[in-house]
Amino acid sequence: MGFLDVFTGKRKIKGPAPDRLFAMSTAGVTLETEMGLKTAGKAAIVFQPLGTADFEGIVAEMEELVKSTGDETGTTIDRQDDKFGYRWMVLNDPDYEDLVVGVNAVSSELQGGGYGDRLLAAVFAFRDDQAKPVYWIYNYKRGAFYPFVPAGGEQQRDSERELRLQAQIGADLPVEAELERWFPLWDIPI
Repeated sequence: MGFLDVFTGKRKIKGPAPDRLFAMSTAGVTLETEMGLKTAGKAAIVFQPLGTADFEGIVAEMEELVKSTGDETGTTIDRQDDKFGYRWMVLNDPDYEDLVVGVNAVSSELQGGGYGDRLLAAVFAFRDDQAKPVYWIYNYKRGAFYPFVPAGGEQQRDSERELRLQAQIGADLPVEAELERWFPLWDIPI
């Protein structure tokens, strides 16, 4: 923060480190071997679309990039808009590493085009030993992950399990320290 910033009362907010998303790649071993979570073969990136030609062009290039590399990796990509106006780019691939790389490629394209502020979250889907869904969500605005475990009822979550997962992952992932920022994402299309 410079002198002028102090004088005018303005502060620059430091953006999250872009390489934090790759922590999910290294955490994969812990998630599977120590925590009993298996990849569901799906991940998604959710963002707020913008109706400009430039933005739509970047999204189209991003889809084409993933589709072209999908011939080698087996990754497929689908797009879906939700009832809140957010767009989900859903990646399917049985190889967990390919999902992490694919999500990073999608977010890098948006950030490189100057639309990083439109990114909401990246979501990685897992299943536990009882085949129940467990999600690890990366919040782009905060640069941190948090677990999300839906419970059996209508928009209920298993907060106790989420806290256990936070404790189990340890230092393998940068986990959001403020629990009130562990926002649930209902009706995840993966």
